[in-house]
Amino acid sequence: MISPSPVPQDSLTADAAAPHDPVSPDSSSSTQSPLQWTLFLLILALLAVSFAAIFIRWCSTELGAGATVFNRLWLATGVLGLWELLKPRANDRNVTAIAPRITGKDYALLLLVGAVSSSSVVLWALSLAETSVANSTVLRNLTPLFTTLGAWLWLRQSFDRRFLWGLVVAMGGAIAIGVTDFQLAWQHLTGDLLALLSALCYGVNLLLVENLRDRLGASQILLWRCGFGCLLLLPFVWLTEDHLFPQSLPVWGAAIGLAILCQCFGQGLVVYSLKTFSSGFVAIFLLLEPIITAVFAWGLLGETLTPTNAIAFCGVLGGIYLAKSAQTQKPQTQAATQSYSSPAT
Repeated sequence: MISPSPVPQDSLTADAAAPHDPVSPDSSSSTQSPLQWTLFLLILALLAVSFAAIFIRWCSTELGAGATVFNRLWLATGVLGLWELLKPRANDRNVTAIAPRITGKDYALLLLVGAVSSSSVVLWALSLAETSVANSTVLRNLTPLFTTLGAWLWLRQSFDRRFLWGLVVAMGGAIAIGVTDFQLAWQHLTGDLLALLSALCYGVNLLLVENLRDRLGASQILLWRCGFGCLLLLPFVWLTEDHLFPQSLPVWGAAIGLAILCQCFGQGLVVYSLKTFSSGFVAIFLLLEPIITAVFAWGLLGETLTPTNAIAFCGVLGGIYLAKSAQTQKPQTQAATQSYSSPAT
């Protein structure tokens, strides 16, 4: 877990009490609440994004994978754009909200975020057509490995042994979902590579967003990420899909739920949490998503739960506990932690 540095006012929600050193033994109890609040928001994000598979299943009755993602992104872009327009008016009576300035480098990173996040979803959908669900699930759950390695190489983050053990345990629990049906076969090679690329793209997405969160607000990042992703995806969908938009009200409802609940709310809170937690920890935490989705599918779609789901759940929870209790910090926050003496007013 990364100890966050003092946080400026965020553009998604006001960071009135910025966390300073929530994991240091010398920290007072007053610095614990922001960390616990962010963890609670991350749990809400997990529950929200776990509905994505349900909504996608409903959308698939009329739309292909690309069209489903396209509608998710353009609807989310409209909602986030409206939020950005109305947000300053809501803050006029309290604090004047000044949006962080976006530089040319930030725009380039945001464009890259839109590309890799959209590619991750499309590659995952394509992999399911070329390989088994088990193979795709196992390889998709390698995302924390890419985020941890990338954070060490690019963001210069350090991870102690407890975090690394948590990473191994959590990934082992998540991989247990599909490992019993995992197959090594030449006919599955293309799909396996697509699933692996999907995991890599999502890991890169988390790393880029973590870097951008040092300068930009959560809603800013998500707005540009959805907007750029929508524009990049449009030519692909236009050439490959029969229908660009839903044809019935139930599918429109599923697409709207996917955009508002999963993308704006769920992914918005994931982006927000990357100000406090490392991309590696967030990736480990999100390994619970397929398990929570299985529970929702059991309740809403009548699918069965297996003992493997329970084992995976316990394994991922154990890994999350180890990762959360680890002492890991960003290089730029270590100096701030050492010089911190009292909460900011």
